Amino acid sequence: MYEQNELARYGYRQELARKLRFRDLLAYGLVYMVPIAPMAIFGSVYAGSGGMVALAYAIGVVALVFTAFSYAQMVKAFPMSGSVYNYAGRGISAPVGFLAGWVILLDYVLVPGLLYLVASVAMHATVPAVPVWAWLLGFVAVNTIVNSVGIRMTAVVTRVMLVGELLVLAVFVAVAGWAVASGKGRLSWEAFYNPDTFTWSVVAGAVSIAVLSFLGFDGISMLAEEAKGGARQIGRAMAAVLVLAGVLFIGQTWLSAMLVPNPALLLADGDANGTAFYDAAQVAGGSWLATLCAVATAVAWGLPNSMVAQVATSRLLYAMARDRQLPAFLARVSIRRSVPINATLLTGVVSLVLGLYMATRSDGITLLSSLINFGAMVAFLVLHVSVVVHHLIRGRSRNWWAHLVMPTFGFVILAYVVVNANIAAQRLGLAWLALGLVVLAGLYLSGRRPVLSGLAPVQPQQRRDVERV
Repeated sequence: MYEQNELARYGYRQELARKLRFRDLLAYGLVYMVPIAPMAIFGSVYAGSGGMVALAYAIGVVALVFTAFSYAQMVKAFPMSGSVYNYAGRGISAPVGFLAGWVILLDYVLVPGLLYLVASVAMHATVPAVPVWAWLLGFVAVNTIVNSVGIRMTAVVTRVMLVGELLVLAVFVAVAGWAVASGKGRLSWEAFYNPDTFTWSVVAGAVSIAVLSFLGFDGISMLAEEAKGGARQIGRAMAAVLVLAGVLFIGQTWLSAMLVPNPALLLADGDANGTAFYDAAQVAGGSWLATLCAVATAVAWGLPNSMVAQVATSRLLYAMARDRQLPAFLARVSIRRSVPINATLLTGVVSLVLGLYMATRSDGITLLSSLINFGAMVAFLVLHVSVVVHHLIRGRSRNWWAHLVMPTFGFVILAYVVVNANIAAQRLGLAWLALGLVVLAGLYLSGRRPVLSGLAPVQPQQRRDVERV
């Protein structure tokens, strides 16, 4: 009842089913982040960081701890779906909220397409008889069906898949640890610090790639209207999943760095084929371990990871649509399943089309990764500003640590990473932001300027009587 009253304050009805417990949120976040995510991009982070891959992930954890703290502050203030879109819109202003939602759309809309593409390419390499497009279609179809059934079904499936990922990771850690102890690898701390290659700009550039593995903890905030316990549970889950994933990422990349068969070659030529981690696994345990890690990574990205990514994307579309900032049909909720059905289906279609198109480009995966990271980090920057504006300036808070120091540190670290990010991603990201400004101008000219419910009197024609299917 309390959570329903919270939504009513902002002019919304409780339409999504509150069925998710803390363990469901934790599993959701871990699956979204993928405990074995570094396996897919290990070579890129290793080459980009001058071999200090574990340091890149450690800095990523530190940077995003501040971001998770800012999320916790804003989800307590505004316990609803929409993430940065709602926090910036209500904490700063509705137009800023629209632009923040537009920027993070670059992250959420592209993420499922990237995940499907990476998984399909990997599965095609494992089973060449099945083309990439067939794997794409299969992954999209399975996830869309599961997510359309209801959030409880998604939670059950993701928990099962999470157990499988953790088992594979446990096998790798055990075998790799034994291999290093037996002399197959070289015990070294260079993955954390190498004086011969260390510069802050190099590490920041690598962090901008490594951040891809961490994206997902923020997706938990999209479930604020479906979580039992509301904002408090969301904040706890975000912090817990970030720390747990960080420990797993740092551990597996450190072990892998000590088992890389030819470090100098990897640093010089990079990892064009994306097999660096699996090459290290082969050194540790042979071809069976390399194949196990490769297949597990493909399945993890293609099913559970992209499944929860589709959930997060659909909730963002739903939140913006019910505020009349996206087409109204995206705000329709299934009566039987209590899910935003049209947003879920649209996300599946866009992911399929995007994946098929990017599969025809040689730089498809790299370009998508860079764009996703850029969009996420820019949105995180706006999040930190919204904490300061809402709590410190408007609310006159005297909690300087929570509402000034923490968000300021988070902003500075991420700003440095953004400045050192991929140049092509910067240009395309800014082009996307410019398009968002054009769309915002169009909303004003058409008389549909951004107004979030609860921030202004709700006119009869603007009431959020969301059409149900």
